[in-house]
Amino acid sequence: MPAIPARVIFTLRAFRHRNYRLFFMGQGISLIGTWMQSVTLGYLTYRLTNSAFLLGMVGFASQIPTVLFTPLGGVAADRKDRRTLLLITQSLAMVQASLLAALTLTGTIEVWHIITLSVFLGCINAFDIPTRQSFIVEMVESRADLSNAIALNSTMFNGARLIGPSVGGLLIATTGEGICFLINAISFSAALAALALMRITPVEQPAEHPPVFRQLKEGFSYAFGLRPIKYILLLLGLTSFVGMPYAVLMPVFAKDILHGDARTLGFLMSAAGVGAIFGAIRLASRKNTAGLGRDIARASLLFGLCLTAFSFSRSLPFSLALMAVAGGSVMTQMASGNTILQTIVDDKRRGSVMSLYALSFGGMMPLGSLVAGSLAHAIGVPHTLFIAGVVCIAGALAFRSRLKKIIL
Repeated sequence: MPAIPARVIFTLRAFRHRNYRLFFMGQGISLIGTWMQSVTLGYLTYRLTNSAFLLGMVGFASQIPTVLFTPLGGVAADRKDRRTLLLITQSLAMVQASLLAALTLTGTIEVWHIITLSVFLGCINAFDIPTRQSFIVEMVESRADLSNAIALNSTMFNGARLIGPSVGGLLIATTGEGICFLINAISFSAALAALALMRITPVEQPAEHPPVFRQLKEGFSYAFGLRPIKYILLLLGLTSFVGMPYAVLMPVFAKDILHGDARTLGFLMSAAGVGAIFGAIRLASRKNTAGLGRDIARASLLFGLCLTAFSFSRSLPFSLALMAVAGGSVMTQMASGNTILQTIVDDKRRGSVMSLYALSFGGMMPLGSLVAGSLAHAIGVPHTLFIAGVVCIAGALAFRSRLKKIIL
């Protein structure tokens, strides 16, 4: 058997940790189901309503709880056993997917069901995301491997993003949406089994915690009192608000602009996943965080340029190429920001800071989805994406002008 190249071993060094290997495998399987459900839910909504506005409304409903409850999720992650919290959130997500499957397979699904269950999942994610992000440090015993684990997480996330929508698009066309939801429900079993098999050393908690709202205030003051954290969160929030809602408009673009079907939608979303995987692998091979600030600025600028060009595209191959570059760019921004935050944050504030990261990433998207859906209804999807791209470019240039102050 040929020896594994040293470069590959270095890129995969976080796999030396048993708990992280379990997490990676369990979450990898579960996330494929999650991405299948995501693309299926958008297609089902548009099939039932033929409304870009309601597409935006479903995105808004699934993510608005992030705005309201993620800071509380961060406090919970700093106070409670993180593995126990994840077991609870993943179990509830399984219930949500099962209900979607039952309603769709029985032919009783309506838009209000989709919106209600989207709100339910959003509440779950408000606690799941900051807990999962801050749990990484407990699975990787060596801090030297922390940045690698974060980059590999991005590879896992985007690998699932590549596989899930493609499989989802094919299954929608052959078996219907209900099977996609059912497969997602079953996929949570892998994540729950992985969490149950981990051997985690419990983190010592102080005998008493400050009141919840005081701890919330202290977390905000800590994060926005440090320039690197503040500027990364602000740029991430801007990108999430104006740029990331492009995903909720993809069903319209696939069907009405490119004149395709569910397969076209799956290919577009998967193309973004391909680019993201390459970007994540590049980050995983880095030795340290030096220069990541410049990477964030370049990636944000490129993402905006891709959205602008995509708004003019009427060619499927060109659109797929733009989605691949856009996916790699936005992943580089998100993962680089995550790596910097996890590297410099105080352990006692990790849950709170990662909740703000989740708030900037996921919390701005519901508002952006609602605005994008309304704007697309008024002026069309291409013009909406063009405006989004221009605003992302402006944000990237503003961030770049402050790099000297951030010193990253």
